This record gives sequence, structure tokens and C-alpha cells, in this order.
Amino acid sequence: METDRMNIASYSFTPPADAETRWAEFERLVREEEADFFDGVGPIAGARAPGRLDVMGGVGDYSGGTVLEMPIAQAAYAAWQWRSDRLLRIRSLGIEQEGLKPEVTLSLDLLVDEQGRPRPVEEVHAALTHDPETKWAAYIAGCFYIMLAAYSKFTEGVVDERLGLQGANILIQSDVPPGAGVSSSAAIEVATMHALSEATGIHPSDLTLAAWCQRVENLVVGAPCGIMDQVTSALGRENALLVLRCQPHDLLGNQQIPPGWRFVGIDSRVKHSVGGDHYVRARVGAFMGLKIIQLESGGKLLENYLVRMSSEEFARYRDLIPETLTGAEFQRLYGMLPDRVTRVDPEQTYHPRACAEHPILDNERVHAFIAIMHLASLRYEERRKWVERHGKGEEEATPKVETYLMEEAGKLMYATHESYSTRLDLGSPETDLLVELVRERGPERGLYGARVSGGGSGGTVVVLCREGSEVDKALQEVCEEYQRKTGLIPRPIVGSSHGAVMFGARQIMRG
Repeated sequence: METDRMNIASYSFTPPADAETRWAEFERLVREEEADFFDGVGPIAGARAPGRLDVMGGVGDYSGGTVLEMPIAQAAYAAWQWRSDRLLRIRSLGIEQEGLKPEVTLSLDLLVDEQGRPRPVEEVHAALTHDPETKWAAYIAGCFYIMLAAYSKFTEGVVDERLGLQGANILIQSDVPPGAGVSSSAAIEVATMHALSEATGIHPSDLTLAAWCQRVENLVVGAPCGIMDQVTSALGRENALLVLRCQPHDLLGNQQIPPGWRFVGIDSRVKHSVGGDHYVRARVGAFMGLKIIQLESGGKLLENYLVRMSSEEFARYRDLIPETLTGAEFQRLYGMLPDRVTRVDPEQTYHPRACAEHPILDNERVHAFIAIMHLASLRYEERRKWVERHGKGEEEATPKVETYLMEEAGKLMYATHESYSTRLDLGSPETDLLVELVRERGPERGLYGARVSGGGSGGTVVVLCREGSEVDKALQEVCEEYQRKTGLIPRPIVGSSHGAVMFGARQIMRG
């Protein structure tokens, strides 16, 4: 649908306001425009949690892979105030633009029985997700339910007596674009859970908080996500990549982004969902391959992490895994799937060989990417010392190897992008086009690599690039050409911020 008469949007790759400035805007909103939503007496607890860019690793999380995640500047915000009755009144600002009801009132009776005990999670899931226009509230009410299930008056430990007895006013606002593959749902879960933690005085460990949020999405909402999104939203650091080995959630630290490197996102405006058919089919296919290896090897990979096997070892079993297999055939030949959040559809056709191979190969790419980042940071430090000793301009001391390292990192990103499409069927024409437009401009314009991120099938493309106005111009050209060719207006995602824990939950003071 390319046309010269199209009105081309203006694209900016300048980061938005810093986190403290944006938080002050949310506080003012709570005190002024939304003051009538709260009573004028009770305290209000608040929290913010960012979305994330999946730089490398992606869907390898459910196979135990290592992932590299950057918390973005855009965040979700939650304000929590207890009520004297048993109602959860939840308002999400701006969600009506997605065709959804902006306010939902729920009874605590949906979450607890007559004795105040948490209801079975299957009942809660059904009650909160049956209406598509209000299903979004499951992400918020689910936080209340999961904390209640863990810390009710029927469990050991210090408990806030209001859990299960009192309702709450809960206000949500989010800058994280939904359906863009940058963890808008995880940001809302983490912001809500952190505000609830502040309101109750119940402070789980940082990783436990993230794990509770994952349980909200897996069990209450019913989306089969891994834990990387919630951990990044909770524990990420500004301008660093959170390094997480998903076995199940070993935090290996925060890798500083080398000086001169930059990661930006371009939202294709093709909506992504972790509950979508392609993502579920890829995940089920990977676990099928895992189960077949377990049986054929006589007991390998019993911890259910495919990436515990090297690509060389996988090659010995590769041909034993069928290229294609129906769900019914798998159940008849191999039995149950070793995955607690997905089920085999007997009528569906799966590709277990390719889906099992991807996370193993991609995990090796991730570790190569980390090694390159380490080398790039070392080279920068060596260059800085060289300049100090010789007193010459930095440009004169810039070795070609630094550009080479960025090019090698970019090649790994392109390889991952291709594997998403060819092995997992998680590509899309639109994200393929964005990646190709970046590749065409290449290192000569400061663009080194790109890949579809997260769960794929649309969503956001992550770009590795340099800083500077000329690079921004190249990125703007990518967006403009994409718009001309697709009719879609892409959305730049720029900047970084601390996760919820580092930013801190806060009491919102009136007046």
C-alpha cells in the first residue's frame, strides 16, 4: 500500500521524561483529577514498574535459557487504598481507547469463600476472565488473590488482617503500549503487587514478588508466560541488561551496556499476545521435543530445561524427534507433556524438532552476546586509559575492533530473528520488514543489528545502534519507509529506567 500521498508521521528517538518527573505527574493525578475515586481519609500506597525490551533470549525462558532484558522508560503506575466494604473498585485510565470498560467493581466473594479462604484458582480464573471487556481487571485482582493465597490468616507468618476482609480502590495508569511485546501486563502486575505490598506491610523477597506476579499471569489470567518479564520489571536497572537464567529464575546480575551502544525498540503496531496460537504452539513443540529426548536418552534433562543440553549433544538426538507431529500422535506415542501451563491440542499439528532446537542454539547465541559486551566494555576502558596517557582525541584512539564487536553482536541478533521465523513460526511480514530496513542501512549509518523480540508474531523489533543525531535520522528513515510500505505508524520505544524495587513503593500524600 505504498503511496507518495501518505501523510508521514514525525518520529522522535529522544527519551521521554525521567522516572521521577513522570511519577510526580501520577501523584498529582491521584491528588487532583482522580481525587474523587478515593476517600478523603485513608492512606494511599503507590508504585511504578517499567516494561522491558527483550534484547536477547526471548522465548528461551520456558526452556531454561538465559535472557538479556532492558527495563524501558515507559512504566505502569498503581495507587492502592483500602475500603471499609468488600468491594474491589478498579479503574484503568485510558483503557477505553482499547475498546475496554475503564472501571470494574468486583466482590471479594469472587476470590474467597464463606470462611474467607481463597477459592480454587480455576474458579477465580473463570470469574475474572469470562468478559472480554473486563478481563484486564484479572491482572490487578489477581495480585490480591495470589498474595491472599500466600499470606492469608490461615497460613503461618505475619499477615495483614485486611487481606480477604476489606476491599480496595485501585487506580491504574500505564504508558507501556499494550500488545507491543514489551511486557505491558507484567508492568501492571508488578506495579500493583508492589503497591499492595506497601499497603499491607507484607514484603516478600524481590524474586518472590516477581514469581507471584508470574503466577497471576499463568494461573489467574491464563497466559503461559515465563518469568523474565516480571523479574525485569521488578529488579531491572536503568541503562543495564538484566541477565536472568530461567532455571527457574537465577538472577546473574545486571550487565552494563557498553559506552556507545544503544538499544531502542520500534513497535510494529502488529499486536502480539503470549496467549496467541503461534506462541502456544511453539512452546508446546519445545516441550514435546524435551519429552522425546527424556525418553530416548534414558533419563537426560529430567529437570525439564532443554538448554542444559549443548547443540553438539542435541545433534545426537535431533533425528529422533519428528519434524511434524499431531497432538493426538504425541499423546499416543509419548504421553503427558512436561509443562504445567500449556496443554497438547490433539487436533493441532506441531513442529517439535525445530521448536526444541531453537532455544538450545539461541542460548549459545545469548552467551556469545554477553561475552561480546564484556569485551566491548573492556576495550572502552583500555581506550580511556590510552587517551589519558597520550592526551590525544578519543577518535584517534578508537580501534576498529570496537566496530567489529558491534557488528558481531548484530549478527547474533539477526540469526535469532531468522530462527523465530523459520523454526518457531513467530515472525510476521511487518517485523521482517523493519529488520530488513535496519539491515539495509547497516553499520555505515550506525545500525548494527535487529530482531523481533519477546514472543514474536508482531510486537516490537529491538535495534542495536550507536548514539547521535545521524543515527536517529537513520532510525527515522526506517520508520518513515515502514509507514509508506505498510500504512502502519510504528512507535519508537526509547530510554531506560529502574525497576519497581529500585524505584521504591511510596505513600502518596494529599495536598
